[in-house]
Amino acid sequence: MTTRDRLRIAMQKSGRLTEPSQALLAQCGLKFRVSRDKLFCYGETLPVDLLLVRDDDIPGMIAQGVADLGFVGRNVLAEQAGELARDPALAPLAEIRALGFGGCRLSIAVPNEDRYESPADLAGQRIATSYPNLLRQWLAAHGVEASVVMLNGSVEIAPRLGTADSICDLVSSGGTLAANQLREVATILQSEAVLAGTATPPADARGEFLDLLLRRLDGVLAVKDSKLVMLHAPRHAVEAIARLLPGDARPSVMPLEGSDDVALQAVCLGAVTWNHLEAMKAAGARSLLVLPVEKMLA
Repeated sequence: MTTRDRLRIAMQKSGRLTEPSQALLAQCGLKFRVSRDKLFCYGETLPVDLLLVRDDDIPGMIAQGVADLGFVGRNVLAEQAGELARDPALAPLAEIRALGFGGCRLSIAVPNEDRYESPADLAGQRIATSYPNLLRQWLAAHGVEASVVMLNGSVEIAPRLGTADSICDLVSSGGTLAANQLREVATILQSEAVLAGTATPPADARGEFLDLLLRRLDGVLAVKDSKLVMLHAPRHAVEAIARLLPGDARPSVMPLEGSDDVALQAVCLGAVTWNHLEAMKAAGARSLLVLPVEKMLA
């Protein structure tokens, strides 16, 4: 195989998305051999390799064809996608899968003492941000004219320094805003880690590997918060117990040898609480067992 017969995935070299991204690929059965400079990982179980780079470089690498896919924050992808789309030589970008980790939001925040009732209150202000494209799109959508002050770091201190009146920045817990006497007033984008790629998948062998990877990803993501519930019960109680299973699960029912009782098992999407178990026990269930589910292939 040549290098381009192998699928390339760009991934953050170090940061909050790195470990969960690698763990997700491991759950999909992928194993890698890391290069000496720790910038390249060669796929040993599938022809899928990793490029370990800065997260801000990932959308451009996909658009240029250097990488086929990328694990990146939706905020980074959305910020760069429009600008990259202006170059006809680059491939249009697309969000292929939301991955369910790295959650945060891009929000407007103002000093605690400032009045804010609607986006119109930002008119004429200087707003500091590392996401000028997304901010300008939001301002235009709300008909607000304001100055965008581009900063690459320490956005939250801009109002205290007098370089901006308010900010547009990523928020997770809100602790950093509170420490800088700022309050969140509007959300521009809900973000999380996503698998990004091009709008048109590769037409060669890489397309087959992409389909295989997506099937495995879907199998892992589908059961991320799922549990396998197993129990024994009298046959007459099956219908009542089935109604109590969380997530509208449809149980499998199997007879128990030498008994009028049956065994039920069901994959339940979402949490299985003590309240669920106690309600099922009251309905006649016994020997209740709840197990984690690692992966599922439909």
